[in-house]
Amino acid sequence: MVITKPDEKSAISISNTAGYTVNNCINQAKLSSTTFSQVDLSALFYSLLFPRQQQDNGGIANNLERQVMAQIEAALSSPKDIAEHVLKLPGKIIELDKKLADESVDIKELIALIQQDPLLSVEVLSLCNSPAYRRSDKDITSVQQALVQLGRAQLRRFVASCLAREMIEIKPIYFRRFGAEIWRHSMQVSFLASELADDEQDSVFFLGLLHDVGKIAIFKLLIDAFCQAEPGEQPNSQLFSQLMTTKSLTLSALLAKYWQLPLAFSESLALLANSDVIPKSGIAKIIWRANIISECSMLQQANKLPDDVLEKLLAQVELDKQSYLDIHQKLQQF
Repeated sequence: MVITKPDEKSAISISNTAGYTVNNCINQAKLSSTTFSQVDLSALFYSLLFPRQQQDNGGIANNLERQVMAQIEAALSSPKDIAEHVLKLPGKIIELDKKLADESVDIKELIALIQQDPLLSVEVLSLCNSPAYRRSDKDITSVQQALVQLGRAQLRRFVASCLAREMIEIKPIYFRRFGAEIWRHSMQVSFLASELADDEQDSVFFLGLLHDVGKIAIFKLLIDAFCQAEPGEQPNSQLFSQLMTTKSLTLSALLAKYWQLPLAFSESLALLANSDVIPKSGIAKIIWRANIISECSMLQQANKLPDDVLEKLLAQVELDKQSYLDIHQKLQQF
């Protein structure tokens, strides 16, 4: 997978259908549990990202939510403004990914490119030495050492991860939990996708990182609206939480198309945005499985997922309980 530069006229026709998340999977399984209403299920994972501070308004949107909803609908019609002003793909991600993918580019040139950005160098080394990825008791202390020990392909994934995180950074303290949790989820999905894939590990890793950019874009719109909202006004309605779930993957697909990422990315995201279709093969199925497994793990860690619901979800993604528990233990390192 090599990323190319975006042009100004990119669009994709995608139906406004629900994103296929854990919540959709639960509904698909037709659970009979009386402890989970349909609305509760649709907001389950969202509640991890943005816990409600006020009484839920049910299906009645407040002024803040209505403003953001209107902006989302506009973005779905034309993603250019979002892609260029709200959630801009870092330019360095294009140059570095292309060079890291090109075996003819000299290693010294690669190291120099990364070291030109001291913050990127520090973040790459931090990721190399994180519990989820470290391979020995000794820390990796230089980009050159990382390249030698990890190899070109893994370093490429780490660089992509660090640059993608620039888009996910949420500055206001009130919203920082969302940024941290969505980044953790994205890292888990990218890791799982590369583990589940028999080939194209680089592509599925990158798509796993970017599959939720629609959520980030919607949330950045929310932050801008929040700064102008009436005191104490917050997104609390079930309607808004469902909107975050149902529209975000569609917006992710639109952004991937506008940025001129590989066609398989936007096509896979468009397929995942349709809750009526379970992917049968390819990278869409890999991301679908990885997304559900990650959501299950995060919800279970927060004690928000009953065992009977978990069992039905694992059956959906064709994963036995012991394998899931092993994965769950690994994911907690992220």
